[in-house]
Amino acid sequence: MTRSADHAIDPSFLRRFSPRAMSGAPLPRGELLRLFEAARWAPSSANGQPWRFVVGELGTPAFDGLFGVLDEWNRSWCVRAAALVLVCADTVRVTSKGERVPRRLATFDAGAAWMSLALQGSQMGLVVHAMEGFDHVGVRAVVGAPDGVEALAMVAIGLPGDAQALPEKYRGGEAPSGREPQSTRVFFGRLG
Repeated sequence: MTRSADHAIDPSFLRRFSPRAMSGAPLPRGELLRLFEAARWAPSSANGQPWRFVVGELGTPAFDGLFGVLDEWNRSWCVRAAALVLVCADTVRVTSKGERVPRRLATFDAGAAWMSLALQGSQMGLVVHAMEGFDHVGVRAVVGAPDGVEALAMVAIGLPGDAQALPEKYRGGEAPSGREPQSTRVFFGRLG
């Protein structure tokens, strides 16, 4: 599918999509750090930067732990990822008086950081695919998440690979998808 915008936007938004086919080759640590540098500059409420990323590189116990909590259908294609990344949000902050209060925009801000990471990965020619199909309770023990930190999404990152190596049910999804028209998502004044 060829994507086209209804209004003038930067082409990087149209190029970014979420393929699954990865080569299985390792990714140098410096390349991974470029992704997190982009995420570091995402906007956040009161500059709180509540996002947390837990990285498991291929061939490490951290990768194995994150891989182990993926749903079966995600394990079938993530086996060729160079890294798995758990995106978390620190949903509680401590006030100057020592009170624990909710960070109401923590997940919103973490989403902005994820998008920055995704766009950087797309510009670098990497596969960067987020998913919700994992054990959201079990992953807390795997990464040692304290109370007040919410596991939001898992991201598979890698160098592009051959779509024919994917399980058959995923081979057709290696092209950019379309989007709903703005008229179904944007409302001026009141929700439609």
